[in-house]
Amino acid sequence: MRFTALTTVLMASASLLVACESTSESQANERTEVYTPAPTRTPTTTTRPPATPEPQATPTPTSSSLSQIIGPFRSSGHAALDAWRDDFAQRAYGQGFHVTTIRSVLSGIEPMSIFLESRADIVHQSEFSKPIWEYLDSAVSSSRISNGREKLATDASLFADLERTYGVPGEYLTAIWGMETSYGQVKGDFDAPSALSSMATEGRRRAFAEGELLALMRILDRGDAKREWLQAGWAGAMGHTQFMPSTYYAYAVDWTGDGTIDVWNARADALASAANYLSKSGWRAGEPAVREVTLPPAFDYSLADGEERTIPIWGTLGLEPVGYTELAPGTVNKAELWLPAGKDGPAFLLFTNFRMIKTYNRADSYALAVSLLAENIAGRASPSAAWPRDIDRLSIEEVKVLQNQLNQLGYNAGVVDGIAGRGTRKALQNFQADRRMMADGYPTQRALNAVLNGR
Repeated sequence: MRFTALTTVLMASASLLVACESTSESQANERTEVYTPAPTRTPTTTTRPPATPEPQATPTPTSSSLSQIIGPFRSSGHAALDAWRDDFAQRAYGQGFHVTTIRSVLSGIEPMSIFLESRADIVHQSEFSKPIWEYLDSAVSSSRISNGREKLATDASLFADLERTYGVPGEYLTAIWGMETSYGQVKGDFDAPSALSSMATEGRRRAFAEGELLALMRILDRGDAKREWLQAGWAGAMGHTQFMPSTYYAYAVDWTGDGTIDVWNARADALASAANYLSKSGWRAGEPAVREVTLPPAFDYSLADGEERTIPIWGTLGLEPVGYTELAPGTVNKAELWLPAGKDGPAFLLFTNFRMIKTYNRADSYALAVSLLAENIAGRASPSAAWPRDIDRLSIEEVKVLQNQLNQLGYNAGVVDGIAGRGTRKALQNFQADRRMMADGYPTQRALNAVLNGR
């Protein structure tokens, strides 16, 4: 890819596949530079030397001239998508991408209804909308555990080599593989450029989607992948381990040594890429992601406040490990206590590697699912405590009411979105603690009633 100064600079990150239209042979790989020669001057008859001609700036190509350079696209059948594509193609050209690369990615894109005919709200994703025990029922199912053990055994030498190279245990890589695509069974069959282009046209995540599309162009320019490989899930994540294009471009690894990075068909490339990504993100070799613990009677639940404390302090407070002889390995200094279902459910210490898993997916429930799946694949059953399935949890609309009321009372619950995340739970916990209530921060009907009554 060759860079020149032209118009504006864009964003960063994007995703996958689309059919290429044929383009005119006259639209070459190399870009056309426009020069205006400086005018010649006739010397005067005086003895003064002739004036030095002033250089003239190269004119910036107009929108119409760029359209001629890039060429027309066949209509996708969606006017807004077509208009966005014409504009984006010109901006990509302005960033230095070759016409053939731009056309390879953008020709033949099709509108995707999930973005252009409906709202793909994050609140409806299972890791946010389901109670955590229902989410874990499917994420850490018995079949996924047994299939994971089989995969780990089948590729034992590969996983051992990856752990030696990157420090990430095979059970964690297997768990991510299982969570992302059910061990390669559900990789997604959407065209990545179509998905990302539709996302950009819809508008709410335009900068993100356009950045990912630029990353796709860089991937093709670098020769890592072929255009026909670029298939993805509905949001543009690709291959066995569901890398977004920008993550692929930065971290994907050619483990097989064939000169390409085929995360779609070569599981070794995909798993090595995931291991490299976690390692570069800060994975700590030899340390766990979570560890289940039990709490003593009359425990102060307000200590499950998102703050890390030293392992000796947790020991002094009466926490006991479940299935292990110590709360954490000797290399671990601090951990956070998390009660994902409040005082009535399992309790966990979270370590640095838990946060590393969240670089894959920012939901706490996702990171817990990966961690528990890894533990179970390795033969360490977890959790041992039961989930409070009969608890009077709140609906999405009731969580919005709770968030709004907490905000009005001066407890910062953040955006009113119906997701009872860390901000909402911290606000509720502070409300409970100020009123000398049991402060586990879990949003129940009883908690909502207390907040609505302002007491």
